[in-house]
Amino acid sequence: MSLTDHFRRAPDSARILAPPPLIVSVTIAAGLLCGHYWPLDWPGFADEMVWPGRLLALLAAGLVAWAALSFRTARTTINPFQSTTRLVDSGPYRFTRNPMYLSLLSLQAGLAGILAEPWLLAWLAPAWAVLRYGVIAREEKYLSSKFGADYDSYRQRVRRWI
Repeated sequence: MSLTDHFRRAPDSARILAPPPLIVSVTIAAGLLCGHYWPLDWPGFADEMVWPGRLLALLAAGLVAWAALSFRTARTTINPFQSTTRLVDSGPYRFTRNPMYLSLLSLQAGLAGILAEPWLLAWLAPAWAVLRYGVIAREEKYLSSKFGADYDSYRQRVRRWI
C-alpha cells in the first residue's frame, strides 16, 4: 500500500479533518518554534520535569501500542481514512474511547518535560481542540451511524477521555 493509498478516504469512513499524528506534530512544531523565538523561563521547569516527561512519554507509547494491538485483535483497521468493520471495546477501549488520541496528547506533554519547553504545554489546547472537533466528533458521528445502538451503548459506558 502506497502512502497516498493510506490517506485516500474510503467512501464509508469517518471523514476526519487530518491524520491525528499530523495534527499533533504540527502543534509540537509550533511549540518548538515559539520556544525558539520567544523563550519562556519557568524556574525549575527544566530540572523538575525531565523524569515525569520521560515517564509520560513512555506511558503514551505503551498506551498507543495496546490500542493498536486491540484493533489488530479485532481484525479491523486502525486507519481512520478506511472503513471500520468492528466496534473495538476491549483493551484500553474499556476505559477511554480515545486512547490513541489521549496518548498523542500525553506524548506532547511528555516532550514538554523532556525538552524543558513550556510552549509545548501551551499548544496542547489547540491540539486537543482540533482532535476533539475535527477528528473525534466526526468519528463519533460515523460510528453511531454505522453501529447504531451498540455504539450508543458503548458511549454510555465509556468516557471520551478518562
